[in-house]
Amino acid sequence: MRVLQIINSLGTGGAEKLLLDTIPLYRKAGIEMDILLFWNNNHQFVNALKELDICNVIVLQESENYKDIYSLSHILKLRKHLKNYDIAHVHLFPAQYFTVLANILIGGKCKLIFTEHNTTNRRIQKSYFQFIERFIYSHYEKLVCISDEISDIYKKYLPAFENKFTIINNGVNLETITKANPISRSDIQPSVKNSDKLLLQVSAFRPQKDQKTLIKAMGLLPDDVVLVLVGDGETRQECENLVAEMSLEKRVFFVGQRMDIPRLLKTADLILLSSNYEGLSLSSIEGMASGRAFVASDVPGLSEIVSGAGILFECSNPKDLANRIQELLENEELYNQTVANCQLRAQQYDIQLMIQKHIALYKSV
Repeated sequence: MRVLQIINSLGTGGAEKLLLDTIPLYRKAGIEMDILLFWNNNHQFVNALKELDICNVIVLQESENYKDIYSLSHILKLRKHLKNYDIAHVHLFPAQYFTVLANILIGGKCKLIFTEHNTTNRRIQKSYFQFIERFIYSHYEKLVCISDEISDIYKKYLPAFENKFTIINNGVNLETITKANPISRSDIQPSVKNSDKLLLQVSAFRPQKDQKTLIKAMGLLPDDVVLVLVGDGETRQECENLVAEMSLEKRVFFVGQRMDIPRLLKTADLILLSSNYEGLSLSSIEGMASGRAFVASDVPGLSEIVSGAGILFECSNPKDLANRIQELLENEELYNQTVANCQLRAQQYDIQLMIQKHIALYKSV
C-alpha cells in the first residue's frame, strides 16, 4: 500500500507540523508514505523532513510567493504523481479541490481521503459554493474530522455524505514535550530577564489567529510580563505595527518560526492561544502537555479541548484575557491545579492513537 500525503505547503501551522511529526511514524509502522507539496520557499519543516531521508518529498513549485499554491498548473503536475499511489490523503484548500480534478484526469485510479482541520472556512459560509462542494466531496472515499464538533458541523453542511465521515482526533508526540529541557531565556530574546513573567504563543500569523487581542492585553499587564510570539505569516506585519503603536517593543517579541518548540514551552511561565476558531489545535495540546498553565480563547475548536482543564477567555476581549493571565500569575494554587488538569487532558491526544486509527482507515479503503 502506497500513500501520498498532499498539502499546500509545509510553511507553518498545525496540519503542516502534524505531517512532519507523523510521516516518520507511519514509515516505522510499515506504511510506504511520501508527501507532495504545491509550494515551497525553503521552509524549515520541509528541510527537516528531507534531512530525515525517510520519504520522497515532491514539490510542484519553488518560489517566494505563497499565492503560487493556487496555480492551476498544479492539477496537470499532480496527475503524473497520483497514478503512482493507492491512496492520496489530502489536507486543506486548494489541495482539496485540485487533487479531485487531477484524479478525474487519470480516471479516478487513486483512492482519496480528505481531512477537515477547521470548524469553518469561507466556502462553508457561502451558499453558492454548496453545489461545487458537493461535487468535490463526492470524489472522496472518506472524510476525516479531527473533532466531534467538526463532524457535527459538516454532517449538517453536507448531509448526503454522512456515511463518509469518520472522527480521528489529531495527536501530539507527548513524550517529546514532557522530556524537553528549557533553554536560556536570553537565547529566545536577549532582553528577557529570568525575573520576567514569560508568556508564549505558538501559531501562524493568519486571519484565523488573533494575536492582536493578546498584544492589546499586554498593555493592561505589568511591565515585568513579556510576550514571545512564535510563527510567521501574512498578518505578522499588522501585529508588529500594533506593537509599535502601543510602544510595547520592549515587552513583545517576534521570533519567527522555530524548530525547538518543546524547549520553548518548557521555558515559558504561561502558554496561550488567542484564536478566532480552530479545528483541533495541536498547539493547544502541546501547551497543555508542557507542565505550564494554558490559556485559550473560548471559540469553536478550543472550547471542546480546553474546557475543564485550561483557562478560557472571551474571544477578542483583551481585558478578560489580561485578568485571566494576572489571576494565574498571582494565584499559585490555581496555577498548579490548572497545570495538573491540562496534563491529564493532553493524555487523550497521544499521537500513537491517531496513527493506529489512520492506518486502519487506509486498510479499509
